[in-house]
Amino acid sequence: MNNEQREFQKNNKHSGFDRDIWSVFKVMGEFVEGYDKLFQIGPCISIFGSARTKPDNEYYKLAVETAEKITKKGFGVITGGGPGIMEAGNKGAEQAKGKSVGLGISLPFEQGINQHVDPDFSINFNYFFVRKVMFVKYAQGFVVFPGGFGTLDELFESLTLIQTRKIDQIPIILFGSEYWEGLIDWMNNTMKEWGTISDKDSDLFQVTDSTDEAVKIICDFYSKKEPMPNFHF
Repeated sequence: MNNEQREFQKNNKHSGFDRDIWSVFKVMGEFVEGYDKLFQIGPCISIFGSARTKPDNEYYKLAVETAEKITKKGFGVITGGGPGIMEAGNKGAEQAKGKSVGLGISLPFEQGINQHVDPDFSINFNYFFVRKVMFVKYAQGFVVFPGGFGTLDELFESLTLIQTRKIDQIPIILFGSEYWEGLIDWMNNTMKEWGTISDKDSDLFQVTDSTDEAVKIICDFYSKKEPMPNFHF
């Protein structure tokens, strides 16, 4: 390597380091904004699922209904702030005159925060991992509607944190037995058989097709425990 190449490498090394340090401050800024806003909202339930679900879809309508019923029980609703199931959750909370929270993510192919999010409880993140911390820390339960990779990511993140006792157990409800049946069968018949999860790990979530049952699961859980922010640091 000649002197010119060494100088180029040295300059680029410093430039990359500076970018990394600046990224740390941007991450810290997102955490501070998230904690500051979400600490004030009180108990909330997260409703998430596919951003591709249209308003005429059965699960969109059921998500609206679920959010309305949850809100009338005194909980706010947190979603990812986007379209589809997220929009449905915020719409239901808004219609019931409850807290409608949107934790958006900056993506090149999605619309911004949906119109049903309360502007006072709207945050847009650049980093998925910061956004996921906010969901887990400030949501006292999850109602998971049919969704794709992002939905599965959030679901398994939550299950892993409960399994490893990084957070306390909270209600996790998979809504739509027809959609989740294959995944649950695989957990029971493959993961348990191979010993990659224990028999009791499937007790970390419940499955329902009923909005009333989803709300009852949450209310029954918190009839014995005060809802509060989660995460053991």
